[in-house]
Amino acid sequence: MNSEHICDISLAITGSGGAGSITAGELLLSLAGKNSCFGMMRRSFGPQIRGGEAAALIRISHRAVECMNDSFDLLLALDWNNADRFAEEIALRPDSLIIADPAAGDIPEAFQELGVEIIEVPMKALAKDITAGRPNMVALGLLSHWLGFCSDEAGKLIDQVFGRKGEEVTGGSRAAFTAGFTEPLIVAAREARPRPERGDPGNRGTRWHFNGNQGCGLGAIRGGIRFAAAYPITPASDLLEWLSPRLEQLGGSLVQAEDELASINMVIGASFGGVPSMTATSGPGLALMTEAMGLAVASETPAVVVNVMRGGPSTGIPTKSEQVDLNMAVYGLHGDAPHLVLGALDHADCILTTEWAVRLAEALQTVAIVLTDQNLAQSTVLIPEPKYELPEIPARVIAQPTDGYQRYEITDSGVSPMAIPGTASSTYVADGLEHTESGKPSTAAADHLAQLEKRSRKIQSFDFGGHWADIRGVGQTAILTWGSSSAVAREAGARLRAAGHEVKVIALRLLLPASPEKLAGELENVSRILIVEQSHSKQFHHYLRAFYDFEADTRTLARPGPLPITPAEIVEKIENWS
Repeated sequence: MNSEHICDISLAITGSGGAGSITAGELLLSLAGKNSCFGMMRRSFGPQIRGGEAAALIRISHRAVECMNDSFDLLLALDWNNADRFAEEIALRPDSLIIADPAAGDIPEAFQELGVEIIEVPMKALAKDITAGRPNMVALGLLSHWLGFCSDEAGKLIDQVFGRKGEEVTGGSRAAFTAGFTEPLIVAAREARPRPERGDPGNRGTRWHFNGNQGCGLGAIRGGIRFAAAYPITPASDLLEWLSPRLEQLGGSLVQAEDELASINMVIGASFGGVPSMTATSGPGLALMTEAMGLAVASETPAVVVNVMRGGPSTGIPTKSEQVDLNMAVYGLHGDAPHLVLGALDHADCILTTEWAVRLAEALQTVAIVLTDQNLAQSTVLIPEPKYELPEIPARVIAQPTDGYQRYEITDSGVSPMAIPGTASSTYVADGLEHTESGKPSTAAADHLAQLEKRSRKIQSFDFGGHWADIRGVGQTAILTWGSSSAVAREAGARLRAAGHEVKVIALRLLLPASPEKLAGELENVSRILIVEQSHSKQFHHYLRAFYDFEADTRTLARPGPLPITPAEIVEKIENWS
């Protein structure tokens, strides 16, 4: 295997819906792993349900990467159908390269005006001369040669991916790949360009190839989830599709409900019956679930909701990412409804955070909302095997048969034993009405106060340990962030430290309950704080102001989607601080 040409390269493949840009990108990322590299691919789509434009945005490196880079080295266009809509997302430099098919028409002005080098390769014509040949496989060959990948590995991968479609499709795909790999224009252009120094291939061991939705699904299963109910919604549907067959293999099940209200009520019902349960949705669905989540809090029934954020409000931009459901997750339940809100920080963290959320929900008998977003959920990474340790968390406390059972008994911890329906001498009523310790409905002020304090105490007094945040580096300057912005902030922090700046990056994983004492300790010697988030209204900034007091000089870097914040923007903000 030969990967000597790669240090850290970013490239984009664009095309109309059905042209195969995403498939080519996925195969290229797989080849990166087989060539001892790490990588990441972000999928970008137009607003259409079907068809429309698509782009695979890929970063490949000899070092593990968690986010996209600031700009792209190469853009390959299978066609130019609405490709100009990606102009902001695919930032090119003067030394970047465009590979395009001359039959695709004129290059959009947004890319032409950059003055970058353009190589025209007749990808459609090359594919047309091959039985079952496709232009995206020609493109895969072009890019594989450019990156110095081994063609033998590509052939094996094509056989593996397309083998079930028959010999004609598999053979055509291999022939199209070879046509691109040996294309003289690319061979000559690659030889003419200066090659980067050989990178350190790093860990040649096992690489995990997965997206954030799959990570959340794995974390849910590790946490003990055996029932899920959900209504499909972009960008959470991939999680449900991955989870369904795996739950079945474990003796569980997934039900596609008629809507989001039915989904969360099914989850509450299954959990009431003793089965750890979850749903997955996005902003519009979470809005519909808030009343039922209040029922789970009041009845102290464990429930996990994975909410994959997207651009809003309303239908908004379903295929683009934004960190804008924080307010709803933290404040959206009516009444005083103590619950948990956690935010996954990166792809590997989707596993950790979701497993942790399931275990916490079960232990504390409440609702746990896990926030991810389209950027995490639908982008794919090649990373070393994720390894983590969670603190010891007690399982759901199950009541044993006993006379005089009180479901909502006032305890020191606030957690009361929960009887499984049908347990002898342990029947009780679970509903949304305030109640006595036995579960009998009550409007008495004393009963209401006692139960409010009980529900609050079990969360506020629980020891969440060190997983409340991910903290890296030291210094008087701190970057404070959450969710998918964390990986970007960490890369910016690494660049700043390499340039001689002392910078600490604090990424909050546990958002509710807040951890004011712990954060105050981390900020004790900090004089400058930069708050980074993907939100127009600065939801994270206002959340922090509500729960924390900052004495340091505080500034924000906040922008709505769909254009992601880059590491360079954070670096510039810190370096130009005055």
